[in-house]
Amino acid sequence: MDWFGNAWLLTATCYLWACAIVYLTDGFALPRAVARQHRASHTLGRTILETLARLPVIALVFAGFFAISWRPVYASQATISFFIIFTGISRAKYIFIREPLVFSDIALAASVLKHKEIFYATKLNIFFWTVAASYVFGASALYYIFEPSILPERNGLLWIAVGLFVAFAPWMLLFFRPANVRLVKLSEGLLRTLDVHSNTVRFGTFASVVYHFIVWIGKRRDEFLMDLTATMQHAFHGIVHADAEVHRDGAPLVLVWQSESFIDLRHFGVSGLELPHLDRLRSLAAQSGRMTSVFEGGYTLRTEFAVLSGIQPDDAYVDASYPYLRASHYADVVWPMRFKRAGWHTHFIHPYDRTFFFRDKAMPLLGFEQMTMLDAFDHTPRADEPYVSDRHLADRVIDIIEGIDKEQPAFLFVASMGNHGPWQPGRCGELTDPVDIYAELLRKADDALGHLTAYLDRLDRPVWLAFYGDHAPLLKSFADPFPDPRTDYVVVPLAHAGEDRPGLPVTKEEAPWNLLGALLAHADLPVRREP
Repeated sequence: MDWFGNAWLLTATCYLWACAIVYLTDGFALPRAVARQHRASHTLGRTILETLARLPVIALVFAGFFAISWRPVYASQATISFFIIFTGISRAKYIFIREPLVFSDIALAASVLKHKEIFYATKLNIFFWTVAASYVFGASALYYIFEPSILPERNGLLWIAVGLFVAFAPWMLLFFRPANVRLVKLSEGLLRTLDVHSNTVRFGTFASVVYHFIVWIGKRRDEFLMDLTATMQHAFHGIVHADAEVHRDGAPLVLVWQSESFIDLRHFGVSGLELPHLDRLRSLAAQSGRMTSVFEGGYTLRTEFAVLSGIQPDDAYVDASYPYLRASHYADVVWPMRFKRAGWHTHFIHPYDRTFFFRDKAMPLLGFEQMTMLDAFDHTPRADEPYVSDRHLADRVIDIIEGIDKEQPAFLFVASMGNHGPWQPGRCGELTDPVDIYAELLRKADDALGHLTAYLDRLDRPVWLAFYGDHAPLLKSFADPFPDPRTDYVVVPLAHAGEDRPGLPVTKEEAPWNLLGALLAHADLPVRREP
């Protein structure tokens, strides 16, 4: 038998070759020590099952390249490149923020290209894309020139249709409910956990992405959300007394300030850093301390959603990696919507692109009546101020508060950008060391905090302020990884709320999903009944 004359045997051989290379390279998605740490011990049967679970995913990718070319060697090499690219991206992501690629990161692809600076992706420049395009189209052209097609001469169009159906119909089944229900059960049975580190080790990067996506696209959350809504409903009414009259000292104002990448470096022995306004707020706080966070340098939306929703990541299940993709699922649970339905004014303020993280669609669904985003600021990025400064943001917040009816309770959520990296020379005068630049930005953030709280303390109404850092900075010249990713928070009564200041502040570690509940418990705020 002529080996290379047997088209189907050649195709099978090329597929097996692709599988072998994918299996050999999948392990590079994580450093070896990390992979060992997350490698679970299984029975031999379970290990074999998880190993074989990659084969259908590789087969579908291979079938896709084969269906558009009918060239098995090309399909093999394209499949290998496809999987290695995903593995490389996963490794690069882990180096930056200690997490491999997750399925929801694909939704961020357009944002990475649009906002390269904020993702530290400035190397994705013209040179990069020229080289990438040259490889993809150049290599493909060479295969099309030198590798003969094995498309049968008879009924060629029919075979092309069959090939395309075999390659792409399975992906379409993900959106067909009867098939998807079964695929979700299969995927959950294979995964057993949604821990992305463990699943990247067990299934490789792209197969892990696929199985997580199958669960995300098909998992019904109705029953869980019904139970969670009932729980949150009880918690909300138990804390804020929706049936009470307006507070005797005026309509309350609750302001939450999420400070980008803010962490007090003095925890780590950095001397010479003075943050007098934060220190003062700690002395006046009803509660303060460190806030738990597992991220270093990214995923602001996860902390943000945890604070706004009161939902633990485990309870958000597969939505936890990017909850704003399905914000409507949580509309009846989150705090802003509950404030809004109780008659409060709700306002989200963030001096950045309104489409980033799909906030333009998510925030109204979560209950914010108004949004003030970058397009409302007069800001031109420059080397010394790539983002809207915290002081400029504080001034804008003050203007917004001035325009709010003093007889209406209000909830404002502010997400700053002033401390965001990269911390490059030219950012803060003559400073060149990233740690010094970051420390100077902390001082500026503290100054803005002092400016804002001085105003809030003069208001003729009860005011409660929660200030916290969303995650540790991506400051690798200081530490890699950060020795303790917990950030800082304070919950402070101001103006009329601070007239009867509590005794010694409660100092405790707090989780972001408990922050607003803790504030409301200290404040015991009444609101007007929903009309």
